[in-house]
Amino acid sequence: MYRKHSKRILVTGATGQIGSELTLELRAKYGGENVVAAGHKRKPGEALLSSGPFEFLDTTRKEDIEKIVKEYDVDTVYHLAAVLSAVGEENPQNAWNINMGSLYNVLEIARQYCLKVFWPSSIAVFGPEAPRVKTPQNAVLIPRTMYGVTKVAGELLCNYYFLRYGVDVRSVRYPGIISSETPPGGGTTDYAVEIFYEAIRRRHYTCFLRADTVLPMMYMPDCINAAITLMEADPSRVRCRTSYNVTAMSFSPAELVAEIKKYIPDFVCEYKPDFRQKIADSWPMSIDDSEARKDWGWSPKYDLASMTRDMIDKLSKRFVEGRL
Repeated sequence: MYRKHSKRILVTGATGQIGSELTLELRAKYGGENVVAAGHKRKPGEALLSSGPFEFLDTTRKEDIEKIVKEYDVDTVYHLAAVLSAVGEENPQNAWNINMGSLYNVLEIARQYCLKVFWPSSIAVFGPEAPRVKTPQNAVLIPRTMYGVTKVAGELLCNYYFLRYGVDVRSVRYPGIISSETPPGGGTTDYAVEIFYEAIRRRHYTCFLRADTVLPMMYMPDCINAAITLMEADPSRVRCRTSYNVTAMSFSPAELVAEIKKYIPDFVCEYKPDFRQKIADSWPMSIDDSEARKDWGWSPKYDLASMTRDMIDKLSKRFVEGRL
């Protein structure tokens, strides 16, 4: 039976890279029965199914979202369902329909039911016109991918719903996210996840970006912490209602390889750039997240060295146990 609680949360995209881990953290914090995980096609893992309610949900259908909101008396939505950058370029029309249609539905329901919303934007909002080093919060946004276009439009839509209807919607611009728990989901920064798996399993990886391609990155624990910290901040501290820049580290594939080789000396990485190189070249190399640090106390815990050490440790144990 669903129990009333100070937080009654719906997580869309809960079977994805961020959603699968964020959902478990929210359940640990607020109680498993108070956090509804919702996914579309991907089969949920045992941890998601056993720790709280799970619903299959097509977020492009407003009535389906509304049904869950009413059934579970939801007051907060972490809306993570989206088509990512590389996959989005394969079918841009589908990326627009899913990314924008689902966000519009969530914001409309938030307006009607007075819900609080977290929605992740991305460094994909920036294009080559923006400064690539220490990209500021209010840089020009002219992306070169449909994913980036949907994130810019989404930021503006979130800001509109805050200004026009008072919807308490909050957002961060995530850099590349590195996770030890969930396989990559079709993003341009996914090499930084794939490389660990291949280093441990095969001692060899073929990277789809150039060796010197520097991009902003973040380890999953910091990614989750950014979302929850922002959502728990007093509304008076949330001065930006488009999306906050957040970051933790910046590095190139070559720098990551050098760090991995400290633990796996015989690891070899080849470089065969594909269409994702052009996407990466349009994105920032580093991010200025001083506004988030000043407004609501954002502070990452992991850098390249500590992230690599933790990834190698966790994945190596899983490999030994036959689970990798």
